[in-house]
Amino acid sequence: MQGFLNLNKPFGWTSHDCVAKVRKLLRLKRVGHAGTLDPAATGVLPIALGKATRLLQYLPGNKAYNATIRFGTRTTTDDLEGEVISSRACPDLQLEDIKDLLPQFLGKINQIPPSYSAIQVDGKRLYDLARRGIAVEAPVRAVEIFSIELLDWRDGEFPELEIAIACGAGTYIRSIARDLGEALDVGGTLVGLQRTVSSGFDIGNSVGVDALEAQLRTFQPINPDAPLQYLSSISLVQEDAKKWRQGQRIPEGINESSSQYLRVYASDGLFLGIGEFKDNLLIPTMVFEPIS
Repeated sequence: MQGFLNLNKPFGWTSHDCVAKVRKLLRLKRVGHAGTLDPAATGVLPIALGKATRLLQYLPGNKAYNATIRFGTRTTTDDLEGEVISSRACPDLQLEDIKDLLPQFLGKINQIPPSYSAIQVDGKRLYDLARRGIAVEAPVRAVEIFSIELLDWRDGEFPELEIAIACGAGTYIRSIARDLGEALDVGGTLVGLQRTVSSGFDIGNSVGVDALEAQLRTFQPINPDAPLQYLSSISLVQEDAKKWRQGQRIPEGINESSSQYLRVYASDGLFLGIGEFKDNLLIPTMVFEPIS
């Protein structure tokens, strides 16, 4: 079995928990995932099965989330998993105050990841250092936010804002919650997060763990090339397809950027892998051989 599973990760599970469960249910050794989700987050977790694990690095990086931010609270982890640093009611906070600040979070911005995150500093994970009481300044990262849409606003002592965010890879929604709260001078923390889009997969087509378990006999993975449709493609004649399978470079009359990956197919439509053009050659970067 090889291809992808669009898993709807349940609350409280780590991404590793999901991989282990899928490995057990499908009786597969080679299982991997794209885009780690925190245990408290739910939603799209792309799972690669069999040789499709080798395609994870080529998946598109864009993601989308529905996030709920609570104002008036600061925590050590920038979500409800951490200890409360400060708590101050802010019932006078208005949605209009927030609307004026949202534009500064759009486009290419610099972001400081949460102290409790998987970012590495000198080979050590930030969350490991934080748990040991070692204070380390997280490195600033450049990220891109494509859009922020207001979904709901709930007044109260600790008002909450629900937003939809479309962003590039590496964006921390917890950091947006924290920084928006700081910009309002009231503090903010993430209290709910659902990933709705990740690496070419959408929440509308996702499958929960229970649903997967119920349909094991009929389960068919998503085609390995399905999330790669953002890449251009090329079809090879039979002789060149044979050379491709052997890892040989194939002369082509098109010269593209060496960083331009593309999908490669046989003349009958069979997916053969990922290649790139360089110096008028089609170079195999990942040869995908289906299991017969």
